[in-house]
Amino acid sequence: MTGGLDAARVAEVLVRPATGLPVRRGSGYRVGDRWVLTAAHVVRDAGPSATAVRFGTGAADAPPAPARVALASDKADVALLELTDRAPAPATGPPAYGAVPASDLALPFTAVGYPRLTLRRPHAPCHASGTISALSAHRSSALELTVTPPESAPDPDRSPWEGMSGAAVWYHDTLIGLIGAHHRTDAPSRLTAVRVDRWYDLLTPAELTALHHFAGLPATPGSLTAPSPHPTLSDLPADLPLRELDGLVTALTAIPAVSDRTALALVLDSIDPVIAAMSPRSPALRPDVFGILSTCLRYRGTLDQLLEAIRLVEGDSAGVARMDQEAVELTRRHRGADDRRRPHA
Repeated sequence: MTGGLDAARVAEVLVRPATGLPVRRGSGYRVGDRWVLTAAHVVRDAGPSATAVRFGTGAADAPPAPARVALASDKADVALLELTDRAPAPATGPPAYGAVPASDLALPFTAVGYPRLTLRRPHAPCHASGTISALSAHRSSALELTVTPPESAPDPDRSPWEGMSGAAVWYHDTLIGLIGAHHRTDAPSRLTAVRVDRWYDLLTPAELTALHHFAGLPATPGSLTAPSPHPTLSDLPADLPLRELDGLVTALTAIPAVSDRTALALVLDSIDPVIAAMSPRSPALRPDVFGILSTCLRYRGTLDQLLEAIRLVEGDSAGVARMDQEAVELTRRHRGADDRRRPHA
């Protein structure tokens, strides 16, 4: 198995519907020498020899590789494409497929694809990262993903995320799902994905066998990779330099629940009282937030408490999505950090 997201294997899927409608774009991921995973709705109504794939390292004017739809399940919204011409180098093995780890906290994810918001830059991929709703990770067949919404849309009558469908969703180095459809009326800060571990309930035995043989999907759900819960903000070192907190501080100061002093006091009153008591206070907001975060780092678990309280007070917003993304990036940068001794709250 290969290790994690490889940009050279990210695919732009081009479909000419048999109905004569304009070419439809989607995303996918190469999972073998001749095989590409994508969403079933991307290739729905594809005409004979009407599907092609262009990979992440190709130029915008490079000829796409022709492909055929070998498998498509509307129930699971997953499709497998076979490259019918000479397969582009290099040869590749299957990724590690996995289940979403159980966690009471939002989990980080990343996905790369070709949504409409990149149309002004031909064949320019979009790297989306954010968090997976903890509730959806526990109960739903679809993962709910929070992302930073696009600043602008090429076409106000269509979703800026259109074309991202079929992109592989990664939890660290494990493929855990595929991005589903996003409509113009959907919140621009929310995406959904069908999770890999639910394919075993949604696909037929013949479809599972095909994905096992050609895409490297484990034969049983018990053989899926079981990634550990991600390092939470509790795992950050207590002496983290202030420059490492800059992105998170910038995101926090843009949120009304933080920039409004009354709302911030409500947030601090809802978490461990040691934070409000021990944090150095400043009349300027930005130094004040730096001080609050620095104090949280010394009391394990309180930084997670702080962000959860902000989510509760603020609700769904672009600011909260950005906060979550900065938190994900912070944990990713310090994934291998030693767990240093800190006083416990």
